[in-house]
Amino acid sequence: MTVKDKIETVVLWLKESQFAIALTGAGISVESGIPAFRGAQGLWDKYDPSEYATIDAFMRAPYKVWGMLKELYEITLKAEPNPTHKALAELERLGKLKAVITQNVDSLHQKAGSKKVIEFHGTGETLTCILCGAKYRIEEINLEKVPPFCECGGILKPDVVFFGEPIPLHALREAFELSERCDLLLVVGTSAQVYPAADIPRVAKRSGAKVVEINLEPTPLTNTISDIFIEGKAGEILPLILKAYKTQCE
Repeated sequence: MTVKDKIETVVLWLKESQFAIALTGAGISVESGIPAFRGAQGLWDKYDPSEYATIDAFMRAPYKVWGMLKELYEITLKAEPNPTHKALAELERLGKLKAVITQNVDSLHQKAGSKKVIEFHGTGETLTCILCGAKYRIEEINLEKVPPFCECGGILKPDVVFFGEPIPLHALREAFELSERCDLLLVVGTSAQVYPAADIPRVAKRSGAKVVEINLEPTPLTNTISDIFIEGKAGEILPLILKAYKTQCE
């Protein structure tokens, strides 16, 4: 099938779908200037995740880990939603996409207008004191000097899921309930290598959903789970799908 044929098929499936959802990963935010974690020039090429991305590393050396976090925040706080985020938000506005499950912590889906967003790996928008549990919004924090401290003197930790931490229970439960319920799953910009998020397409497929994968390169899903794999930039492909869908629905 050509890319054009694949897009036409996806549009047909969208029209037939009663409950479509999307699963997104770091790849979709690369076009907003946020580096991915894996792959060429990924963040883990620069920072060893065992030293910077585990909860043990944070508790052991918060000053060191906050050096990386500050660099990430300087990028993410300036980032704007790209055509992928906007297309998914528009599909929701049109009543076709029921939810986005994202592994990203940059809140770009919400900034693009998506209303139903399950933040599987938490969010960088809030921080929690590791001593007293007080919560802060990122806008309240001065990142000139890190780590930031709570009024009680404890160090603040972003509400993102570090390796070694559990997925927030409400997000875990809702994500898998949606994956069991959906009849169409759009998998966009994820390496499908991080569990339990990587199980979401498998659960959807097992429940009878069609799985459409849009990625720059094949993943473990491509030849096993995905019904259609469209190779390319999500920021180019999703707007084409949206345009074709809107044209056919006029």
